Amino acid sequence: MNTRVLIMLSLLVGIGAVLHAVAPPFLFGMRPDTMLPMMFLGIMLFPKAPYVLVLSLATGFISAMTTTVPGGQLANIIDKPLTAFAFLGLVLLTKKISHHKFTLAALTALGTMISGAIFISVALYVIGLLESSFLALFISVVLPAAAFNVLFVGVMYPIASKIMKRTSLAKSAEAANI
Repeated sequence: MNTRVLIMLSLLVGIGAVLHAVAPPFLFGMRPDTMLPMMFLGIMLFPKAPYVLVLSLATGFISAMTTTVPGGQLANIIDKPLTAFAFLGLVLLTKKISHHKFTLAALTALGTMISGAIFISVALYVIGLLESSFLALFISVVLPAAAFNVLFVGVMYPIASKIMKRTSLAKSAEAANI
């Protein structure tokens, strides 16, 4: 693994952790998972399985430490790797068009909905309320978070891409055969 890529991914996780820790909860202690769009950015920038694994585990554990949702610790640890590899699959399936604005928006929204569905399912199972309130939580928390994440990635992806080009990180990562 390329050390520069790992440093870039750790910066994304760190920024996401700070944003996740300070984001205000807005429904029953649930808040939009701001680490999720940072994980998506890392996957879009470095779509390789070893990096996705490291990124998803780090994101899952840090999200688990900062969550305020009952049952959210286990839900984050399960959710992030599953979502990351599903998102990687979507990015690889749309490889030729995955860097267009509309494709990025669609992938981000879909990835957020996948993550939200997994998270809510596991959290409700852990606290013993599996049959209740999934749809209400999905509509009131996941869909607004998906909209937020689409905007967030729409702003951050061009910035991250320019930084990568200016620092020649993309070239050194390709040269190291990531």
